[in-house]
Amino acid sequence: MPSPPLSPETLRLMDAVREALSTRHDVDERRMFGVDCFFVAGKLCLGVKHGELLVRLPPERHDEFLEMPGTRALSPGGGMTGYIWVEPDGFATRAQWQLWLREALAYNPRAKASPRRKPAARRESFQPDEPGAKSTPTRRKST
Repeated sequence: MPSPPLSPETLRLMDAVREALSTRHDVDERRMFGVDCFFVAGKLCLGVKHGELLVRLPPERHDEFLEMPGTRALSPGGGMTGYIWVEPDGFATRAQWQLWLREALAYNPRAKASPRRKPAARRESFQPDEPGAKSTPTRRKST
């Protein structure tokens, strides 16, 4: 099923992030879990979804950033410390916008990069006519 079209707010925010990162040559865009992510030097730095900004920040300052207006944790259960959603009212002024960009980019060199997964190996389809091919046992239904 194709993804729904992005809202005008989301598209504007993505363009603003692209513009802010335009002087860098180590930026890569990828879509992950419905979030349009911006990787800097191979590490997730910023993301955009539904007109909100996802910012990767130092985990040790997570609670400090959550006290700022218009913020909430990526994972309410606390499993993703250092990832914060910022609602539009939290980056509405130039000073707010620059704060989030500055903090995310300052943390980026220290952030850990997740190793890229190798694509899964393609399995050959079972060919029963091949010499030495074994059939797969069938499962018994539980009663």
